[in-house]
Amino acid sequence: MKPGNDPNAPGDGGGNGRYRFDGIVVDAAAHTLVRDGREQALEPKAFAVLLALLQRPGDLLGRDALLDQVWGHRHVTPGVLTRAIAQLRAALDDDSQHPRYIQTQHALGYRFVGVLETQASVPAAATEADATGSLAAAVASAAEVTAPPIPAVAHSVDAIVEPPAAHADAAHAPARMSWVAVLVAVGVLGGASWWWRDRGQSAAPLEASIAVLPFTTLSEAREDRFFAEGLSVEMLNALAGVRGVKVAAWRPPEAIDRGQDIKALGRLLGVASVLDASVRRDGRRLRINARLSDTRTGYTLWSRNYDGDADTIFDTQTDIANAVAGALVEMLPEERESLQRRLAPTRNAAAFDAYLFGLKQMIHPQGEDARKDAAEQFRKALAADAGFAKAQAGLCRTEAWNFESNRDVDAFESARLACLRASNMDRTMGEVSLAMGDLYRVQGDAAQALKYYDAIVDDPAMRWQALVGRAQVRVDQGREEDAMRDFRQALLASPGNAQVHAELGYQQFRLGHYPEAIASYRTALSLRPDDAWYWSIYGGLLLTAGDNEAAEVALRRSLALEPNEPSLSNLGTLRYQKGDYAGAAELYRRAIELNPTDFFYVGFLADALEADPRTAAQAPATYAQAAALAQRFVDAKHDDAKALAALGWYRAQLGERDSALRLAQQAQALGHEPGDVAMFNAQALAVLGELDQARVALQAARKAGIPASRIDTQAALRRTGLATPPGAAAPTPPDPATPEAPPRGT
Repeated sequence: MKPGNDPNAPGDGGGNGRYRFDGIVVDAAAHTLVRDGREQALEPKAFAVLLALLQRPGDLLGRDALLDQVWGHRHVTPGVLTRAIAQLRAALDDDSQHPRYIQTQHALGYRFVGVLETQASVPAAATEADATGSLAAAVASAAEVTAPPIPAVAHSVDAIVEPPAAHADAAHAPARMSWVAVLVAVGVLGGASWWWRDRGQSAAPLEASIAVLPFTTLSEAREDRFFAEGLSVEMLNALAGVRGVKVAAWRPPEAIDRGQDIKALGRLLGVASVLDASVRRDGRRLRINARLSDTRTGYTLWSRNYDGDADTIFDTQTDIANAVAGALVEMLPEERESLQRRLAPTRNAAAFDAYLFGLKQMIHPQGEDARKDAAEQFRKALAADAGFAKAQAGLCRTEAWNFESNRDVDAFESARLACLRASNMDRTMGEVSLAMGDLYRVQGDAAQALKYYDAIVDDPAMRWQALVGRAQVRVDQGREEDAMRDFRQALLASPGNAQVHAELGYQQFRLGHYPEAIASYRTALSLRPDDAWYWSIYGGLLLTAGDNEAAEVALRRSLALEPNEPSLSNLGTLRYQKGDYAGAAELYRRAIELNPTDFFYVGFLADALEADPRTAAQAPATYAQAAALAQRFVDAKHDDAKALAALGWYRAQLGERDSALRLAQQAQALGHEPGDVAMFNAQALAVLGELDQARVALQAARKAGIPASRIDTQAALRRTGLATPPGAAAPTPPDPATPEAPPRGT
């Protein structure tokens, strides 16, 4: 055996089962990885892969050999190894493009290339991990792609309450999102156990307590996966209403390590029992294998196989819920009836199937068209059962999102009608209250929105979504500390939920906290590395921060996964900043084809046309089109600061001085998205000849983090002497006492 093969061999850095390198300590016996005094969360299989590499430093370990050694056989997809390596890179803060520790030999395997310290060379102070550090870590599960690495994030959840005062740079980042996602990774694949382990103790299981795991399916069909997961969400929601039963917070599939045994899951989730099930559909045949397990012994408390047609799903759900609840508490007859009602919101199997598909795409959207798919499925459910209140509530929420994010004014009326119908059907339903909260929030009625969110914030089934909605309202109100507190609670209510991190990141962007927003999206991407939408927004945020090279890589990664208009638009901005106005215009046109209702894309097209002398004559008509779309939107949503500022810019380009100045003042007074608002205002003031005020706005933009790459490449600012083209000498600005507005359309 060569020296590197024995973990306890002297001189290899693995004495006493410990490996040390660059401030990192890996303890095989304690099953811990500590980096710079902070323990990093790792799944057991990923840790086993790390040990295999450390035991043979410098040696190439083949993929098949690692699969055999760690998984015991090769009847698993190679992707599990890729995922484990990605987790290790995140925990080690290693870059796949410039590896310091784990090197990939493409198509062959991996090797450890770090330098292990000998036992004698380690200072005494470094031999013990800092047991008092926060134990939260974001784990990247991305396949290795040529994109910016998503590093581990290890900060206490309390970090989101007081964002740092200093902020980095800002471009026209994401143009949309009604939802959101901190330099925080509470429970990312490690979950709510971090605060227990931080105190040296385990979560004590409650006797009548249960966690519902996301149900699984062997099918690769998206519809079947969504159906299975939707069933588990419905089961959790129903059990949460049983008196005396404590139900653990919902965890999406990406936050559950299926490699852990039942006992480990019980310790992680702090519950005495776990419900899991596998679902198989074959045409109209439906097979469900359900099992309730005791987390203290690992033994099965109850199990049953169900086999029937699709119409039996409601009776099957009720039977499972009754058996599970009955195993935990004594239930009264009226409680069983209530449970049955909650599990049979419709008696139409086709309607229920469509609803579960829509529910998955709404609660945990995947891809650019996720919410569009959700709306279609809710309409399909309502076509099968017009009295399906949950489907009406779901349609209300997706249309409210469409109004706010796509600037589709017609969608608001659709949302209002759907919410009205849902409320008339069953106003006591939690889903209806959540939808009403969303409707009033996007309308700008904070008091009504908070009333509906507060009504369900203590409902375990609705809690994380109500908290996120409430946090959005509080950002709108300027109550940042309260908003961050709600996000902290939402992260605890649904550990490992990528959407919460994404929602948080978007609100941080709105507040001008760009570095924190980028960190939140890194966490979201570590949980969902194949989500085109998250890559798109992440790329937009990098562009906002002035990191154009990394932004372009992320945006192209997003487009490789799925065509989407935000990535096309932001790539257009990169072209614009390079002076390729024709190329920028083409990308903006492609974005408009995908989303013709978003006035920002039309306005960006007008900017590119106006900057190019060959197409400048086309700009006024395009600005007029953008202004018409923007006016419709602000008439319906008067508190959107960025939309007001953009409209002011379009009005200024059209020579409507008084309107432009009034809109600039209104946008600034709202205080949201300060960087973008200041940039639009600076441009509007510049073309109107108000150069002193434009300089003040530019100073505010720089203070808010707008990078020089955006300011110095803006054509209107360059023409008025307020910005200098890259590489050019600074021009002498016009005399501010006798300003001369530049001609438009030339």
